[in-house]
Amino acid sequence: MAEGFERKIVLIGYRCTGKTSLGKRLALRLGLPFIDTDALVEEKAGKTIREIIAESGWAFFREREREAIRGLSALRRSVIATGGGAVLDEENAALLKKEGVLIWLVADEETILRRMRRDAATGGQRPPLSSDDLRKEITDTLALRTPIYKRLADLTVATDVAGIDECVANILQAVTNKG
Repeated sequence: MAEGFERKIVLIGYRCTGKTSLGKRLALRLGLPFIDTDALVEEKAGKTIREIIAESGWAFFREREREAIRGLSALRRSVIATGGGAVLDEENAALLKKEGVLIWLVADEETILRRMRRDAATGGQRPPLSSDDLRKEITDTLALRTPIYKRLADLTVATDVAGIDECVANILQAVTNKG
């Protein structure tokens, strides 16, 4: 097996780019555990991220996220979907980069907007990132985060131009170095 396959496969990227959906399918294909860092935080708190942030603020949530990511160090091979902002924290970014191959899932703003409007989790679980309307929030947040995602990514996969199975196949080819 290739070195990348022996490490964790970490999916990074903005909301609704497919980290959870693609991550579950990828983990199934590889026979590896799938871990969603947002789900870990919610499970430990017994609350949605929206509730955590409403009650305790972003700094509290980011510390719980950092704890969840630190806890993943004990795992060897797995597929991990991070929250969209997890890599904004330098400690998280360094740890994930050291232990895994980082795959940046991208989609254009219109696709993200469409997916967010269709996704029940957007309204019920995901807190707004700003007081702006959703389109402006996406544009502004991507402008801030894109350079970070780009710097950290070992591989970029466009989820708006390929279906989930094609994206999984592209990732499998890259991490196993098979033609």
